Amino acid sequence: MSDHENFKKFKIAVGYPPIETNKGVPLLSQNRQFQYFNAPTYIYPMVPAYAASLAKVRGYDVVWMDGIGAKQTYQEWIDQLDSEKPDLLMIETKSPVVKQHWKTIKELKEKFPSMIIVLVGDHVTYDPKETMDNSPVDYIITGGDYDFMLSDLADSVTKDVVLVGGIWGRKGDTRVTLSELIKYENSEVNGEEAYWVSGPLRQTHNLDELPFVDRDLTHWEYYAYANGNYKYTPATYMYSGKDCWWNRCTFCVWDHTINPQGTYRRFTPERLFAEVKHVVDNYGVREIFDDAGTLFVGPPLKKFCNLLIESGYNKKVVFGCNMRLNALTQEYYDLMGKANFRFILYGMESGNQYTLDKLDKGLKVHQIEEGVRMAKKAGLEPHLTIMLGYPWETEEMAKNTIALAKMMFKKGYVDTMQATIVIPYPGTPLYKECVENDWLLVDKHDYEEFDMRGPVMKIPFAHERLMELTQELYSSFFTPQYMIRKVLSIRNLDDIKFLWYSGWKIIGHLLDFDKEQTKVNYASPKFWINAVKSLFTHLLPKKEDQKVEETIKESAEAEIKARAGVSSKVE
Repeated sequence: MSDHENFKKFKIAVGYPPIETNKGVPLLSQNRQFQYFNAPTYIYPMVPAYAASLAKVRGYDVVWMDGIGAKQTYQEWIDQLDSEKPDLLMIETKSPVVKQHWKTIKELKEKFPSMIIVLVGDHVTYDPKETMDNSPVDYIITGGDYDFMLSDLADSVTKDVVLVGGIWGRKGDTRVTLSELIKYENSEVNGEEAYWVSGPLRQTHNLDELPFVDRDLTHWEYYAYANGNYKYTPATYMYSGKDCWWNRCTFCVWDHTINPQGTYRRFTPERLFAEVKHVVDNYGVREIFDDAGTLFVGPPLKKFCNLLIESGYNKKVVFGCNMRLNALTQEYYDLMGKANFRFILYGMESGNQYTLDKLDKGLKVHQIEEGVRMAKKAGLEPHLTIMLGYPWETEEMAKNTIALAKMMFKKGYVDTMQATIVIPYPGTPLYKECVENDWLLVDKHDYEEFDMRGPVMKIPFAHERLMELTQELYSSFFTPQYMIRKVLSIRNLDDIKFLWYSGWKIIGHLLDFDKEQTKVNYASPKFWINAVKSLFTHLLPKKEDQKVEETIKESAEAEIKARAGVSSKVE
């Protein structure tokens, strides 16, 4: 048998083991913040999908094994693994499930001792040695370029190519070819030299060199329907860049682990448009959500919009993206509206300037209202993501955030939102601050507690009240003005389906943050009493509702004064 035939037989599996729990569907794949959803949601993991697609293009036999997206039981996933018999399995992990993955890897190694197991993700990038010490994993690919580096690792195993930097392995491993840049590390368990690092990590790959995601290989249909970001289905995800060009928010684990400052790269507008055209022409996709941390702006955005408009694809597909609230002018929003952008997701995080500054958001309170107002004027449908439970925020400050969200819903500037409890993931400046200031309620290594089902940081009011406030934030849309506006906006069956799905999602999220947690479910009267109480709490005006307009005005005036001060210094 020829060397080429041997090489072609090397099989790579990319996947996620099912997580069997009564907490809901785990949002693990391609998710910056891990959470369990009672209303099932499936996010298309773009970087793993690119990893699988590139490996196939480079000649490997590849199988996609997302047991979560496929709704498999753990045993069904194991049976598939036994049937496929891959030579290498890559799994993405995160802090709340990393200990479960350590256990899974031990089980897999007992059942499939010759299978190479590779871990990727933000947690193992932050502390690779910890996972090497606590599991029999073979390799850890650090950083966010594992879409390229998975194939590089396979090349070293199968073709004796020198291994690229940024990969951890075990001393004595002879399956890969190491360079002179190798560095050895001691185990924290016994202090002995036990691991190697293949060299410095360099995240400089040209994203335009990636193939289109092979959507047949990666079962795009798993992720085409059950997702609150979609109004028109079938829909799909894209990934225009790694990952966010602002790249500074202190709570964002991707900004400080797999895609740190100085590593931002993006597709060219032409390359992104080519993949848009591909999925529309070949899969009948009706809506696309770009999952980069923030879509590119300036001339690249203008070019991309014009490509959609001039080609006529703005009449064939709807587009959505993540964006910063103060990144665009009305001119750009109008162009996006013409290009048929619909869903635009903003990380608002808080309605308090003190918190925005501590998070290094680079955002003023009044710019929140300005951003969504301009987007809405252009015909877009703004969506806000907001967090509660900061250690420094009082209950009054949390109520200020809820009041700002309520006001924007009432005025019709915002269509949907997502509320979460802030989690200080290991690897972030916020996590470091928590450890230094003794803000954690749990041991810093109790990662399974970081699953957003409750606070892990000390706050200056009761935790049960935080859960109630999170429910109130989720129900801040429930004003007569918003409800009437939504009913009057119905134009077709898609609108009706979307409103129904959105309502179901809201109920699911109210259950996600019910203070009774897994003690209640959809059939529990106690849950429905809490949910109705939360929904109707906004029908009467509150003290903080009256203050929010004043807060916005003060924020705008402060920025004008600050600019005037800078201008006078320059003169």
